[in-house]
Amino acid sequence: MASVETAAEHERILREIESTDTNCIGPTLRSVYDGQEHGLFMEKLDARIRNHDREIEKMCNHHFQGFVDSITELLKVRGEAQKLKSQVIDTNVRLQEDGKSLVGSMEELKKCRVQQRNIATTVDKLTHCLPVLEMYSRLQEQMRAKRYYPALRTLEQLEHTCLPRAGRYRFCTIMSENIPKLRTQIRDTAMTQLRDFLESIRKHSDKIGETAIKQAQLQRSLDSGVTLQPRALIGRRGRKEAAGTESGGHGGSPISEQDAGVLDVEDEEAEEVPGAQDLVDFSPVYRCLHIYSVLGLRDVFENYYRKQRRKQARLVLQPHSNMHETLEGYRRYFNQIVGFFVVEDHVLHTTQGLVNRAYVEELWELALSKIVAALRTHSSYCDDPDLVLDLKNLIVLFADTLQGYGFPVSQLFDMLLEIREQYGEILLKRWNVTFRQILDQDNFSPIPVSTEQEYRQYTSQFPLQDPELEKLPFPKKLPFSEFVPKAYCQIKEFIYACLKYSEDLHLSSTEIDDMIRKSTNLLLTRTLSNCLQYAIKKKNVGLAELVQVIINTTHLEQSCHFLEEFISNITNVPPDTANATKLYGTSTFKDARHAAEAEIYTSLNAKIDQFLQLADYEWMSPAQASGNLATSDYLVDLITFLKSTFSVFTNLPGKVAQTACMSACKHIATSLMQLLLDPEVRQISIGALHQLNVDLKECESFARAGPVAGFQGDTLLLAFSDLRQLLNLFTQWDWSTYLADYGKPTCKYLRVNPHTALALLEKLFKPMKETSRKNVVLAQFKKADRDRQKLIDAVIKQLRNLIAQHHA
Repeated sequence: MASVETAAEHERILREIESTDTNCIGPTLRSVYDGQEHGLFMEKLDARIRNHDREIEKMCNHHFQGFVDSITELLKVRGEAQKLKSQVIDTNVRLQEDGKSLVGSMEELKKCRVQQRNIATTVDKLTHCLPVLEMYSRLQEQMRAKRYYPALRTLEQLEHTCLPRAGRYRFCTIMSENIPKLRTQIRDTAMTQLRDFLESIRKHSDKIGETAIKQAQLQRSLDSGVTLQPRALIGRRGRKEAAGTESGGHGGSPISEQDAGVLDVEDEEAEEVPGAQDLVDFSPVYRCLHIYSVLGLRDVFENYYRKQRRKQARLVLQPHSNMHETLEGYRRYFNQIVGFFVVEDHVLHTTQGLVNRAYVEELWELALSKIVAALRTHSSYCDDPDLVLDLKNLIVLFADTLQGYGFPVSQLFDMLLEIREQYGEILLKRWNVTFRQILDQDNFSPIPVSTEQEYRQYTSQFPLQDPELEKLPFPKKLPFSEFVPKAYCQIKEFIYACLKYSEDLHLSSTEIDDMIRKSTNLLLTRTLSNCLQYAIKKKNVGLAELVQVIINTTHLEQSCHFLEEFISNITNVPPDTANATKLYGTSTFKDARHAAEAEIYTSLNAKIDQFLQLADYEWMSPAQASGNLATSDYLVDLITFLKSTFSVFTNLPGKVAQTACMSACKHIATSLMQLLLDPEVRQISIGALHQLNVDLKECESFARAGPVAGFQGDTLLLAFSDLRQLLNLFTQWDWSTYLADYGKPTCKYLRVNPHTALALLEKLFKPMKETSRKNVVLAQFKKADRDRQKLIDAVIKQLRNLIAQHHA
């Protein structure tokens, strides 16, 4: 069984050897040697080889005759082949000889074709290279001409279009290497020009702002009452040119290739005030913007521009420390700010996105806060109302100019209202000095007028309405002094000054009217009132001056309704408008008049005291007949003084003269009474009472003569009634009547007080009592003296009882 399998396996290996490539027979043979029957396999292999040899031999025997025949024919063909070879060699030789000239021609043709191809290639290459060279040459010319934006465009076209077509030549490589350098050079040069531009507008912002403000002022003067057209101040022609030259802010050529700078305005008196575009060459901004946009660095440029302008804004908004000293300092400050924002506004409207509305508004809010703070600080140092008024007009023009560019300026007008309070205080200080100067220069006497022209001159300054005075012939006197028309004119000047400040503040007529009235009230109630008090209270002011002050204040009080009408006329607000502020002039002049009246009473009494200090009564003088007694010299002088004084009081209004006269008489009576009851006067004789009685009669005669008109009957005599009844009681020695009727309304001596009577009686009784003590030892009293002594004792006792009853 095993031998059968082995035989089958050997058969398989033999077939595989026969059918397999020799290179792959190794594994097959190895399988034979791996087995145990390789000897047997060798035997079979030899047997197979012998079989193949016999088959080859059979095949060769079968084809041998054909092979022999083929060799025979081949030998025959060799001879013919030799002949043919010889012919071919001969033919080739002849052909070579004949083709030499053709080969030469073909070589020449080949060379021509190569040259032709080279020429075509060269032309093609030059076609691509020449635009590169031409463009590079144009680029160099543009760089030399400093036309950097077109140069950058040329550079872009050269890099992305021409150089790729030209191929890889050395000059192309050099150009490619130079392109970044040129781009950097253009960027740096554009930035340098931008810096120059920024520096230039920083230096010339004053001129730019001045021109814009002039244009706003011209516009307002030409179109008064017409709302300023927004954006009119930039210059119509300049704005249109800028708009026409800009195409989207990114493309298009710059408006100008000139250097940055502010153009000189040679004709200041030109018909049209130049706009910002006429003054400033904005081409560096546009050019730099385009260049950085093309370079893909627009954000870098925008950030740099805004950062630099913010720095410049801070510098512009920083005022000089002495700005408040002159108006020119404020004007320069405002011009720089206006110039700054005119430039920003123009850039905003002629570029797309370099600055936006939010950025400009942010800058303006920053500027507004700093401007308001600076003006509040510096205006507080100012004490000149004219400078404050000029500053206000300058601020209004500044605000109107920027408002024409669309900037909100309400805070500036609010600040102007705050400054108005300060302006009012400065005005009050100036008018305080003015009023004092008028009072110091016033002679406090009625104004004499000798002609109709003089009279009309004064009545044109002050609304005097006195028909009786007009009927009087010339020369005549106005009742008031120079102070009245001058003060009235100054009040009107003050009102005009207040009105000037209120103009152009965008206030209603009612608001202006209210502000003027409040300021005028302060002038009247505080400034003028204080000045009048100063004039009344100052030293060495005479009664005539005080009388004239009363007359002056009376006429000023009567003129208050004319001031009301004056304010209504200049503000076009009817005086009867609801909630309208009323002038307090009436109360002011009334208070001043009352103060003058009180000062008159005080001064008059002080003058009377000066005369009374000259009184020198002999209190122990012996009794004399009344006919032998004369009025005291001091009293004669006093009465003469009072008569001359009260003659001046005839022009006083109301009951001032009557009050002064009554006050003087009462003061005289009180002073005489005090002389009687003076504790230092310990003893008084009846003769002294008679002398005092004579003086009192002189006073009563003065009062009875009516030194001042207006008293009814003997009203003025009532001032002396207390002293009169007291002296009558003692000179007539009518104690029985006094004691019997005391306390009754019909009592003859109703005004005699028991205290006063007792004190005076004790002064009279004291010398008599001492005399009685000396004579009591000698008992030499006369019966009349004893009776008188008893009567005095009884009277004293009863008076003390009356006093005790009164206290009980």
